[in-house]
Formats: sequence, C-alpha cells, structure tokens
Amino acid sequence: MTDRSPRLLPWTAPGGKPCYLFTDDDGGFLSRYADEVEALQLGMGLGLLEHARVLIDDPAADARQLRFLSVQLSAALRDAVRVAQARGAGVSAQLE
Repeated sequence: MTDRSPRLLPWTAPGGKPCYLFTDDDGGFLSRYADEVEALQLGMGLGLLEHARVLIDDPAADARQLRFLSVQLSAALRDAVRVAQARGAGVSAQLE
C-alpha cells in the first residue's frame, strides 16, 4: 500500500465530477497523457490571453465578441486552476 495522493486529472467525468488517477507510476501512459493535456490547456490559455489583449484594445470590438472572449477566458482560467490544484494542492482542494 502506498501513501501517495491520487492525482487530479485535467478533465472531468460526465456531470463535471473530478477524475483522479491512483498509481505509483508517474511515467505511465495515463500520467504522460495528463501531462500533455495540462501543457496543451496552459498553452491555449496563453494564446487566448494574447488574443484578449488585441480584442480589448480594438475599439470596434462589439459586445458579442467580448462576451465570447469572456466565456473562453473563464474556461481557460478554470483549466489553469485545475492544473495548479493537481500540481500543488492535492485532492483536498477540489474545483466547485
């Protein structure tokens, strides 16, 4: 038996419930895949931030564009928080 905490994965189950990985193998297939998904999520968030700067500075941007941007930024922030929790806070800090 191990005292390692389960890993919070960067995706959710149906209904938005968190998914966890119970393993002693940090280099296993699912662990590597989760690392790749986290890197992709963070990279997409950075790209979205750059797009946000451009759109916010555009005086021709309309409410529909800004609303869509806010939805996407919210999703990217949710992903970033999940990654931060998975990397540092452990299972006790779950997303609501």
